[in-house]
Amino acid sequence: MNPPAEIRRLTYADLPRVIAVERRAFPTPWSLAMFVLELSKPSGICLAAWRTRAGGAGEDQLCGYLICSRYDTVWHVMNVSVDPAERRAGIATALLESLIERIDDPEAPFTLEVRVSNVPAIRLYERFGFLTAGLRRRYYADNQEDALIMWRTPMTLRGSLEDVPHAGPVTPSPS
Repeated sequence: MNPPAEIRRLTYADLPRVIAVERRAFPTPWSLAMFVLELSKPSGICLAAWRTRAGGAGEDQLCGYLICSRYDTVWHVMNVSVDPAERRAGIATALLESLIERIDDPEAPFTLEVRVSNVPAIRLYERFGFLTAGLRRRYYADNQEDALIMWRTPMTLRGSLEDVPHAGPVTPSPS
């Protein structure tokens, strides 16, 4: 069994490891410039999940990260990634828990996009009170897959989309 991950702020020094995980995790990875831009935003929250290597020898291992930007009053979860070798071990859950704990306002709204085919991620977000409120057609450049637009607000935590702007029915494009 792996030791629990330690969640801490992501730094510029972490970016070589982030890029390596990003390339293993996604068919269209973010560029280094995209990560630098997000880290440079003073209102954003960028987190990294680290594990001590087995036996405590050597450097800690980056096993996941989360990038979240604030736009006015809405927090936009831009990127949640877990190294494929570390998936299904609670890393994404720990990152999301840490993000929510760090936000001063418990009523703060969050939004994100997720591939319609990424059922494990959708279920994870639903456990955190996110509900599907819309669709971005052909959002992903690699295969033109649609993205679900999900929101977490005071009302979605109660099972309603009443306070979600422009919420509507979702019908994904045929595959």
